[in-house]
Amino acid sequence: MRKLLIVVLGVAGLTVILFVVVQAQGRAGRAGQAPARPAARDQSEDQVQSISVGGSPVVSDADATKQPIPRLPDGHVDLTGPWVGGGTNNNMEADMGWKPGELDKVLLPWARELKARRKPQDEPYTACLPMGVPRVNPYPWKFAMTYTSKGLSHIYVLHETGDAGAHRVIYMDGRKHPDDLIPNWWGHSIGKWEGDTLVVDTVGFNDKFWFDGRGTPHTEKLHTIERWTRTSYGRITNDFTFDDPGTFTKQINVKFTGKLLRSDLKTGGGELMEFICLEDNEYGSAANFKPGTGTSIK
Repeated sequence: MRKLLIVVLGVAGLTVILFVVVQAQGRAGRAGQAPARPAARDQSEDQVQSISVGGSPVVSDADATKQPIPRLPDGHVDLTGPWVGGGTNNNMEADMGWKPGELDKVLLPWARELKARRKPQDEPYTACLPMGVPRVNPYPWKFAMTYTSKGLSHIYVLHETGDAGAHRVIYMDGRKHPDDLIPNWWGHSIGKWEGDTLVVDTVGFNDKFWFDGRGTPHTEKLHTIERWTRTSYGRITNDFTFDDPGTFTKQINVKFTGKLLRSDLKTGGGELMEFICLEDNEYGSAANFKPGTGTSIK
């Protein structure tokens, strides 16, 4: 018997999640989501308590248009952020604005079967592995720009929590996708500007991450295109295209909206907070979690 306490803090401690692991081999649920309650209390199960004290403070709808859209020294729109939202998270279907059951209709049979078999406590993200695209967690994220003497060369996508400190790279120097890509968590992203819109083309994904907390899968054939547009001072849209003939019966086009994190020193100063997460940490070990099973349905 042993106890393990994990505390996850959002912006300035606005979200607190406590995990108390009573036995090493007990099943742990997703962060902030308790596992299904058994018919009779089982003391070997994890005791999970979620304490919600608010959310990330964002610029209100009323204030979103009160300031002009800022621009960078090179004239491009400043997409930096930090932002909250702009992609899928716990329920891809709901996040896309679809009705219940619509997603299953466009999934191939193997993908529907695998999704139905997956359990929330088996999610790779709970073992500090990257979320993949187009997923965003409930906490803020931002674009970080890198310039050389020739101009903008790279854009990095940084998340406040999770992903083992991983960051996504978008190449802005005009390169093409390589012919010999090794599949990876974030894929290979190349970007360009079309007016005030950042267009990001990504291929080369592995099949290990989930699109959402419900286990929606994909294959290495996944190809995504994001069109990021700052529509006002406080809002950004992501016109997103999924193209994965190995998983979906058709191409999917959806739009997500992100909100600007409010700049307030009392709630984090409008910046990301530090979060450290390591794969195979005590939480993952205690849950007897084995990540990286991909799309296997054996």
